[in-house]
Amino acid sequence: MIPFADLGTPYRLHKAEIDGAIARVLEHGKFIMGPEVFEMERELAAYTGVEHCVSVASGTEAMLIALMALGIGPGDEVITPAFTFAATAEVVLLAGATPVLVDIESHTCNINAELLERAITPRTRAIIPVSLYGQPADMDAINAIADARGLVVIEDAAQSFGAKFQGSMSCALSRVGCTSFFPSKPLGCYGDGGAIFSNDEDFVQACREIRVHGQSARYHHTRVGVGGRMDTLQCAIVLAKLKYFGWETTRRIEIGQRYNRMFADAGVDRVFQKQDRTSVFAQYTVFVEDRTAVQRELDAAGIPTAVHYPKPLNEQPAYRDRSIYGDLPHSRSAAERVLSLPMHPYLEESAQDYIVAEVAKAVAK
Repeated sequence: MIPFADLGTPYRLHKAEIDGAIARVLEHGKFIMGPEVFEMERELAAYTGVEHCVSVASGTEAMLIALMALGIGPGDEVITPAFTFAATAEVVLLAGATPVLVDIESHTCNINAELLERAITPRTRAIIPVSLYGQPADMDAINAIADARGLVVIEDAAQSFGAKFQGSMSCALSRVGCTSFFPSKPLGCYGDGGAIFSNDEDFVQACREIRVHGQSARYHHTRVGVGGRMDTLQCAIVLAKLKYFGWETTRRIEIGQRYNRMFADAGVDRVFQKQDRTSVFAQYTVFVEDRTAVQRELDAAGIPTAVHYPKPLNEQPAYRDRSIYGDLPHSRSAAERVLSLPMHPYLEESAQDYIVAEVAKAVAK
């Protein structure tokens, strides 16, 4: 079967380097906040063009810590798309605030900036746009609205590390950027990990303290915090993988664009990529009718698929009665029709040709 996300090939290709990075951590024994943690933070800050990077335990922790550092909590509202992974709204509720869910653009599946104004109330403190499937949202429009209203924009860049919007890197597109190093992400470690990016020194200092239980010095707790550190081993793995991440990003874009051309020729609708930004194709996603039947056909052909995501958040039991939201027709439609296909930097053209042909055949049926 064709792998959906090939995590084995890059390890085999770079085994000596990755194993060496792990061995160095095992030898020095600084498994928490070791030197690789701070080296990775410097390297990632330089890569994105942002002054500061704060490594944390996961992408979810990144957003939660960011909200805590901004002082967002009970009585506050945070606007975010209804069509996203649960973590985006989950952290808002964990912080004690209320998620306000708005609809997406039908063609990109990213938050519709034109709907933000009507969702803003006197209680609104922040907007969390999600760079879904690897493509940033319309950050210029979102930032302009936020600046006019005195709101903070936190980019949920869990799927888009390495992508660009108008020449600037994802995670450098607003006051705060948060990403994930979950293994299947464009830049993944071998467990959980994440990072916060910002040029705001006071905010960054708060994040650094919160991730170590609110400590500004050992056993001196200046604020309420969490155990949110990223393990040294995982940072060492990200550092080793960062050396070939540029090649992988280029390959993702090439493969994604080839998919685009082939599916256009086959008459299969897919998530649209806008000209002023790039996508790193964390997932390659098409729109299909009768998804269950299409998946059944593709499974029989040895092609794995996934659905990101089968329900908008307003239809999830945990969020249905705890969020404020308006009409969400495009979120509902996307949840019924999206289908993600094999996508990774090591996908061969022959496999891609087979996938496209089988998808077109299944859709035609």
